[in-house]
Amino acid sequence: MQYFQALKLGQKRVAEAREYLNTLTNGKAMPALALVANNSKVWAPVGEENLYAFVDESAGFVLTDNSGYILALVDKTGSSKTIVQGVTNQQKEILEKAFQTDNIPKFEGKVILPV
Repeated sequence: MQYFQALKLGQKRVAEAREYLNTLTNGKAMPALALVANNSKVWAPVGEENLYAFVDESAGFVLTDNSGYILALVDKTGSSKTIVQGVTNQQKEILEKAFQTDNIPKFEGKVILPV
């Protein structure tokens, strides 16, 4: 796929994921990655599917503050499409119930966050 085609499709998927996450987080979702990170010269948009993941320092990331978790909606490769920073334990529990109700599966792999 050509770069601009992949980017446009990825941006569309990021916008849809962000719109959904904004409904759960009072508009706090930020866009993340529109293209899948790969080692080839082939451009690919992030996947269409949505899975959720909560990231903290135990996942190998160094968070710049101690305000809680980063919530990411990711595709099946772990590429984050939208994120919310500073999620507390109480918010995490509420959000996990919302994802279960909406049939959004939990992602169990390595999350790829924007740099």
